[in-house]
Amino acid sequence: MRWIAGLGNPGTAYQGTRHNVGFMVIDELARRWGINVTQNKCKALIGEGNVQGTKVVLIKPMTYMNLSGESVRSFLDYFKADLADGVIVYDDLDTEIGKLRLRYQGSAGGHNGIKSLIQHLGTQTFDRVRMGISRPQPGMNIADYVLSSFPKSEQEQLAAMIAGACEAIEYRLKAPFEETMAKFNR
Repeated sequence: MRWIAGLGNPGTAYQGTRHNVGFMVIDELARRWGINVTQNKCKALIGEGNVQGTKVVLIKPMTYMNLSGESVRSFLDYFKADLADGVIVYDDLDTEIGKLRLRYQGSAGGHNGIKSLIQHLGTQTFDRVRMGISRPQPGMNIADYVLSSFPKSEQEQLAAMIAGACEAIEYRLKAPFEETMAKFNR
């Protein structure tokens, strides 16, 4: 079984915000693969399906970003899933808008969702797709920035980045993560 968790905040108020690019990727994968992400389980919305002969679970934690680790830990325990079979997708201020960075370990780098995951998983080693949202202009509050929507001028880059993340995750279903990183880290 493979699983993909996209980090974000639940509710329409956060839909389309920079902090919710993880949810956007899950929504696009669900659309591509014909999976309904509607089961309310493990403090998350979950959808299960079969992709390329592989059982896949899509996860959108409903705990709010800062407690994402609770939901992922609950999922791993409930499904007896292996951490090595998953990918975490989330926004990254230190990566330029439109760019992807695939990593298999690292610190939280100030990201509260990743900090929660590290705390609940007891490790910094897990596969991740970091979605670039760039840093705000000097003087802008970071919390306000990550909770803001993407402007029209960034919509094309956003769409390409979501498509790229989906392609990387699809590739990962059949290939080792190291190979996926080599192919998709540009």
